[in-house]
Amino acid sequence: MAVHILLLLLAVSVATADEDAFIGANIGTELSDMPHPTQVVALLKAQQIRHVRLYDADRGMLVALANTGIKVAVSVPNEQLLGIGQSNSTAANWVSRNIVAHYPATNITTICVGSEVLTTLPNAAPVLVNALKFIHSALVASNLDHQIKVSTPLSSSLILDSFPPSQAFFNRSWNPVLVPMLNFLQSTGSSLMLNIYPYYDYMQSNGVIPLDYALFKPLPPNKEAVDSNTLVHYSNVFDAMVDAAYFAMAFLNFTNIPVMVTESGWPSKGDSNEPDATLENANTYNSNLIRHVLNQTGTPKHPGIGVSTYIYELYNEDNKPGPLSEKNWGLFDANGDPVYILHLTGSGSVLANDTTNQTYCTARDGADPKMLQAALDWACGPGKVDCSGLLQGQPCYEPDNVIAHATYAFDTYYHQMRKDPAACNFNGVAVITTSDPSHGSCIFPGSLGKNGTMANITAPSLNSTISDSSAYKIYGSSSLRSILTVPQFSHFPNTSVTLFNFNFDFR
Repeated sequence: MAVHILLLLLAVSVATADEDAFIGANIGTELSDMPHPTQVVALLKAQQIRHVRLYDADRGMLVALANTGIKVAVSVPNEQLLGIGQSNSTAANWVSRNIVAHYPATNITTICVGSEVLTTLPNAAPVLVNALKFIHSALVASNLDHQIKVSTPLSSSLILDSFPPSQAFFNRSWNPVLVPMLNFLQSTGSSLMLNIYPYYDYMQSNGVIPLDYALFKPLPPNKEAVDSNTLVHYSNVFDAMVDAAYFAMAFLNFTNIPVMVTESGWPSKGDSNEPDATLENANTYNSNLIRHVLNQTGTPKHPGIGVSTYIYELYNEDNKPGPLSEKNWGLFDANGDPVYILHLTGSGSVLANDTTNQTYCTARDGADPKMLQAALDWACGPGKVDCSGLLQGQPCYEPDNVIAHATYAFDTYYHQMRKDPAACNFNGVAVITTSDPSHGSCIFPGSLGKNGTMANITAPSLNSTISDSSAYKIYGSSSLRSILTVPQFSHFPNTSVTLFNFNFDFR
């Protein structure tokens, strides 16, 4: 799954076109090195992620999210569902401890009661509706029922015969739970929460579903799926599943409950039997999904009414059991580095600046200073970066340390190479970021700077070489400035060099 990236716009309702749909991010915690809540919130702010969903009601996260304005969906974990569904007082205590204690400083807007309960914890199904009602009653008692909505995320697998959407219906064996649940959602103005994974639909279709159809890629009309009953064309799996949910609710005589997608994404890596779990496909799906939602495209059944969606997920969760793909749905790794750079031109501020236009290359936190120095010397020498701005008295001399100077050189080289991701590696000591490293009068390439105009960098010829006798002045931190004579190096992305006894393979 996954970016660079996930986001507040407006409220949860998608039932009316005058309220904008939003993109949010799920925050799982099955990481071997889970960032501290303050680090998580710093990433959310940097990426302008204004809606998040937690899988619990962790106090540390709720405290860290206080006074940020970020809209928060908290969850009753499945393991607590039986107790809450059997006891009104237990539900009231849960709301008091996890909601009332933090609201309104923490902008809690939604409570997700369990997750995919009917398919993953069927023994709790008989108490699910009671749990919803008890939590809602506790909110009523605290005068919070208008501010905070209550629902439960369902698996899309509950919808049978999902194509054509007009024929879709819920698994009838669950109607004794679904009908009172939908009555509750309708009476409280809440959304039907649905987890939609076109990746799994594609994988399980045995070739029936084309990859492009799952990824939101443009299709010619003759390649689109057509609902034989309505003659409506569907250009992607996501819209077809959302409309299938609307038709399935209509089959049970519920026609005014909006759909909210609580999980959707695409894995960026998989086992050998998961060949389509790739960085490219994850980037394509999530970038297209974000644009689709924020453009208020809607679905063929409800055009112009966007479907609020939480991307699964913020971080790669390396402790997740199961196949390799289960560990690789995140937009970021545990360090907050993007797994890939989302292609979001035209999507406004979502997932930090337009990441295709405003990205930078900086020294990686914790990188070995000697490795940084060697890479810095390469950039200012064979890499043909103009490092004169790092000389004493120049705008980027301060702070005079290898991290700051390496960041300047790395970013300049990255922009010389037209922001080719391969140009921001430097043997693992550099990382792409959307945070502008400019400071004071030191304006980095690609920065809008103080006057709102971008600093320009001229890229060297792609076939340029360095002659045997060329000498280049190396501008590093004050501890290591020298003249380095470099024998015949080809251009950086395909260069292997040894500097100061550190071998760098710059590919």
